[in-house]
Amino acid sequence: MRLHFRAVPMLALGLLSACAVGPDYQRPTAVVPARFKEATEGWKPAEPNDRHDRGPWWKRFGDAELDALEEKVANANQTVASYEAAYRQARALVAEARASLFPTLGASGSAARAKGAGRSTTIPGGINAGASTVGNIFDLSLDASWEPDLWGSVRRQVSGAKASAQAAGSDLDNAKLAAQGLLAQNYFQLRALDATQLLLNDAVTGYQKSLQLTQNRYAQGVAARPDVLQAQTQLALARASATENEIARATYEHAIAVLVGEPASTFSVPRVPLTATPPPLPLEFPSTLLERRPDIAAAERRAAAANEQIGVAMAAWFPSLNLSASGGFVSSTLAQWLTAPHLVWSLGPQLVATLFDGGLRAARTEQAFATYDQAVANYRATVLAAFQDVEDNLVSLRVLEQEVVIQQEAVGYARQTLDVVLNQYKAGTVTYLQVVTAQNTLYSAQQTLASIAGRRMVSAVGLIKALGGGWDTPPPPADRASQRSEPSERPRQ
Repeated sequence: MRLHFRAVPMLALGLLSACAVGPDYQRPTAVVPARFKEATEGWKPAEPNDRHDRGPWWKRFGDAELDALEEKVANANQTVASYEAAYRQARALVAEARASLFPTLGASGSAARAKGAGRSTTIPGGINAGASTVGNIFDLSLDASWEPDLWGSVRRQVSGAKASAQAAGSDLDNAKLAAQGLLAQNYFQLRALDATQLLLNDAVTGYQKSLQLTQNRYAQGVAARPDVLQAQTQLALARASATENEIARATYEHAIAVLVGEPASTFSVPRVPLTATPPPLPLEFPSTLLERRPDIAAAERRAAAANEQIGVAMAAWFPSLNLSASGGFVSSTLAQWLTAPHLVWSLGPQLVATLFDGGLRAARTEQAFATYDQAVANYRATVLAAFQDVEDNLVSLRVLEQEVVIQQEAVGYARQTLDVVLNQYKAGTVTYLQVVTAQNTLYSAQQTLASIAGRRMVSAVGLIKALGGGWDTPPPPADRASQRSEPSERPRQ
C-alpha cells in the first residue's frame, strides 16, 4: 500500500506539467501613422526629458481652484466609484478562477440511531443490523477531490480572468481621465462665461450711457423719439443676454457639482473670468498612443481575455480526470469509535469523456473564435478612434489659435469705430442707428473672443485626454501587469 501512496504525488507532478490546448495570445496589430497630420511646426515632439513625472496633468494650467476640484474626482465621483467596484470584482474573479487549480477538502460527522428492516444487513464498520436490531451509528470522515488541469482549461480561465481584471483596471483609469477631463472642460467653459458676464455688464453700462445721451439730446430737440426707443430696446436686450448667460453658468456649475460628488444645491464656484491660455503640449510619437490611452489598453486586454476562452472551449473536447479520496471512522459504539478496526477509506480516479453532445462543444468553440475576432475588431476601432480624437483636437487648437489673433484685431477695429461714431453722433453728423450698429459690433466681437478663449481651453483639455492624460506613463500596478506576455502564435486573425 505504501507504494501506491508514493505514486500519487508523482502522478500529480506529471499531470501538472501537462500542456494547455488553444492558441497562445499575440497582441493584435493596428495601423499606426508615422506622424500626426494636424501637428504643425509649433508643436515640438516629446523628448526624453519630457517624460519625467510632472504631477497631475491639470496642474499645468496653473489654476488653484481647478486643482482643488480635480482632487475630489478620484475620491468622490460616483461614476469612478462604480468602476472601482467593478475592478475589485474582476480581481476577485481571478482568485475564484485560481481556486480551481487546487484540491478541495471536506469533513463530515454524524450520529444516528437506526433500526434494521427486513433481512439482516451489514453496515460500514462491520456492524450487523438485523430485522429487529436497533443500534447507534457514529460516522466521522474526511474527503478530498481534485481535478487535474490536464488540458489547461483552468489555467486559461485564470489567464483570461487576469486579462479581464487588467481591462477593468484600465476602465477605471479611463473613467477617472474622462471625469477629470470633463470637469476641466466644464470649468473653463464656466470661466469663459464669467468673462462673458463682465462683457455683458459692460455692455449694459454702455447702453445705459447711450440711452442717457439720447434722452438728453431728445430733450434738447436734437434727437428724435425713435432714437430713444432704439436705445431703450438695446438696453433691454443686453440685460436679457446677461440673464441668459447666468443660466448657462449655473448649468455648468451644477455639472461640476455632480462630477465632484456634491449636491448642486450646496455647491458653488467663485466668479473669476478666464485669463489662462493653453500650456505648451509636447506631442508623443503616434505609436506611444497605444501605450498611454487606458481605453486602448482595456480593449487590448479584452482581446487577450477572449483569446483565453478559445483554449477553454477547446479543452472541453478532451476527457477530464478526477482524483478522489476519503477516510474516516464508523462505529456503533462511541467508546470504540476512533479505533483502527473501525477505520474506512477509499481512493481512486475517475475519467469522464463526452461522446456526443449534439454539437454543443463545436458551437462553443466557434463562439469563442467569433468573440475573439470581435474583440480584435473593437481594439482596432478603438485605436482608430483614438487617432481621430487627437487629430480633431489638434486641428481645433490650431484653428482657434489663428481665430484668436484675427478676433483680437476685429475687437480693436470695432472699438475704434465706436469711438469715432460716438463723437460723430455727439456732433450731429450721424444717426443713432450707426451708434447702435457700432456698439453691437463691438460687444459681439468681444463676446466671440471670450467664447474662442474658452473653446481653446476645452480643446487643450481634449488633446490631453486624447493623448491619455499628460505626458507620463507610469508602470501599471503589478496585479494589472502580470499578464502581458507576448505570445508566439496566432491561428486566426
